[in-house]
Amino acid sequence: MKHPVIGLTPSHDLEKEQLYLNPLYIRALQQCGAMSFIFPLEATYNELKHLSSLCDGVLFTGGPDVHPLHFGEETLPGCGEVSPLRDQLELDLLSIALESRKPILGICRGIQLINIGLGGNIYQDLERQFTPQGRAIAHRQPFSPALPSHHVTVSPGSLLESIAQKQSLEVNSLHHQAVWKTAPDLTVCARSSDGLIEAVEMKDYPFLLGLQWHPEYLFSEQEPARQIFQAFTKACLNAS
Repeated sequence: MKHPVIGLTPSHDLEKEQLYLNPLYIRALQQCGAMSFIFPLEATYNELKHLSSLCDGVLFTGGPDVHPLHFGEETLPGCGEVSPLRDQLELDLLSIALESRKPILGICRGIQLINIGLGGNIYQDLERQFTPQGRAIAHRQPFSPALPSHHVTVSPGSLLESIAQKQSLEVNSLHHQAVWKTAPDLTVCARSSDGLIEAVEMKDYPFLLGLQWHPEYLFSEQEPARQIFQAFTKACLNAS
């Protein structure tokens, strides 16, 4: 049996100058039949092109904020810590992955990075910039990420609906930033009840899905979370 190979972007501990990664991503992919590796933080563009050629898909993981200069803004109050090395790695990698039409999954920071890389922008801090449509909900939940905290409404006919077979999903929420204006090539496919964009996809592309929540924490207990990783793994297998 063939196992697709999926490359994951690393987290960067700026204080210790170390790379790390939440093992839940790799465990979820492994249970779906995929093998994984982590991209190095300081790879050159040509090195990234070579490493990308060795994988069948790319997962852009969660993490800290993207530097506002990457989407043409000054840094505002409420913006958090950034990693210039990680920003450059992921923006280069996104360009390479798109050029070779590899399946892409973005989670939390990942959806924001994809949107920025394609020409959109994000809220630097929801508390200061986002105006809820109706009653506000907690986008930084006060309890375990293994528990869902709110619902999202999924767009009919979207890739996400075809994966989850539902138009309402229970999701967790661990962020203070989010997609604001979507890039021209992206389509919104889920929103929370207060109107915030929770998922995007790219039409006429093998597989590109960005999620604001963290399905890796819900994987063991929630079928839609498993279906997302399974669909991504299957797309990577078909691309291999």
